[in-house]
Amino acid sequence: MNGYMPASKTDDWATPGDLFKRLNDIHGFTFDPAASESNRKCEKWCGLDHPQESMRDGLAASWFGEIVWVNPPYGRQIKDWVKKAHEESWSAKIVMLLPARTDTAWFHDYAIQHKVTFLRGRLKFGGQSVSAPFPSLLLEMRR
Repeated sequence: MNGYMPASKTDDWATPGDLFKRLNDIHGFTFDPAASESNRKCEKWCGLDHPQESMRDGLAASWFGEIVWVNPPYGRQIKDWVKKAHEESWSAKIVMLLPARTDTAWFHDYAIQHKVTFLRGRLKFGGQSVSAPFPSLLLEMRR
């Protein structure tokens, strides 16, 4: 065994309910821009299956004045979500759940400018019985 781990079959990792509840009790989130109808965490949300066409793209939506929870897709577009959050942090408070990929450009370009909290152990996403194949971090942004 050489330690190689194949890519996941999905980039949609549903937020663990207990983690969200603890964080929501602290922050009081108002907007979930990277959701689906089945896994959204806030009443106001964006996702490809949103009934309103204008709410189907969280990257195009304004986050102004919101307290934002973001658990983005973990594929190649993750850099777009971290960049969007960094840009929106002038006018919104944002908390992101991300894989702890400290060797990536998005981590060095945006994340380290904000509060990074590494989570102990590995999360069980969306009610799964096994833990994720990667460690996670919380990124809090507000400037």
